[in-house]
Amino acid sequence: MKERCGWCGEDPLYVAYHDEEWGVPQHDDRRLFEKLILEGAQAGLSWITILRKREAYREAYLGFDPAKVAAMTDADLEAVLQNPGIVRNRLKVFSARENARAFLAVQGEFGSFDRFVWSFVGGSPKVNHPRALADVPAVTPEAEALSKALKKRGFKFVGPTIMYAYMQSMGLVDDHLATCWKRAVKA
Repeated sequence: MKERCGWCGEDPLYVAYHDEEWGVPQHDDRRLFEKLILEGAQAGLSWITILRKREAYREAYLGFDPAKVAAMTDADLEAVLQNPGIVRNRLKVFSARENARAFLAVQGEFGSFDRFVWSFVGGSPKVNHPRALADVPAVTPEAEALSKALKKRGFKFVGPTIMYAYMQSMGLVDDHLATCWKRAVKA
């Protein structure tokens, strides 16, 4: 049996997320946008809650096409709020459009969101060596800098703790525990 980071427990969906996605360096702008929106939706909730609703979010936010989300009307967003498959928080739902518009502006300024976001870790994953979950920080200076830069550009729900979780999930930071089989694969 493979040993994993303890946070994923035994839920098959969570285990698959840990094994196939979390910590894998991601450079596709649409996936980076999707996770940015989902991490914001997760604020105050558990990640497994959002993970279970991810398909509903993909449908509600038009496959996470940032241009399509940026063009959503108030009526479109009101319709999203009626979707029982997502977390129906008005601020979070309406922030998706604001974040899409800010995302497109970053793409215009930097050529891609990927180029922008990866600059906060020098272009390659920051590999940490936590031995236990208690060794994994909730926030880092890089996450604080990313949060500040995003807020300056008009993004919402991008606090430093959310941004550190984002950096971990998108592989900008590798926080797999020393005992985790994913760490052994990279060693």
